[in-house]
Amino acid sequence: QVQLVETGGGLVQPGGSLRLSCAASGSIFSIGVMGWYRQAPGKERELVATITSSGNTNYADSVKGRFTISRDDAKNAVSLQMNSLKPEDTAIYYCNANVRRRPLFPAYDYWGQGTQVTVSS
Repeated sequence: QVQLVETGGGLVQPGGSLRLSCAASGSIFSIGVMGWYRQAPGKERELVATITSSGNTNYADSVKGRFTISRDDAKNAVSLQMNSLKPEDTAIYYCNANVRRRPLFPAYDYWGQGTQVTVSS
């Protein structure tokens, strides 16, 4: 199996910063796209940022210039540096990874359990 564990959520004031981290473990041959998604109360889950295995990144318009996604393939990990946080960034943040468990096997998406980020004064 594959497990994704997120850390780094919490309560922060508007304008503050947080760094989320996610580590994948288990039966892993390779990881393709990794990303962060979020879900606010009463809303659907939305993409925040993704990063490919070659380092290409993609961001939601609402976080461009404020959030930075990065990955450490040696650790099967992905991070999200969040700066200039706004109350509307409040949500549960989920880590996602497209994992191939064995050579020539299909790759599947795996999700972490989520970590709460609350931006409030």
